[in-house]
Amino acid sequence: MKIEFSHAFIKRFKKRISHLPALREKFEERTRLFIKNSQNPLLEDHPLKGDKLGMRAFSVTGDIRVVYYILEGTAYFVDIGTHNQVY
Repeated sequence: MKIEFSHAFIKRFKKRISHLPALREKFEERTRLFIKNSQNPLLEDHPLKGDKLGMRAFSVTGDIRVVYYILEGTAYFVDIGTHNQVY
């Protein structure tokens, strides 16, 4: 699966994740897993509701989530952060 990063995602990744090497590594690991099989149970992938209807999220760690949507075979990552930051 192809992945595109929104401007907002890149900005939030730099602010919330990039300065933490272990978390950055975990994100890269989970992203590789997502590309191979987005339905892998380790990702805890799930659809979102409310104002994020039509989007999905998967877990990087117990509290860090990636919010995305899929359009024409491409996953567009739109947000990353803790549960409280992204929902």
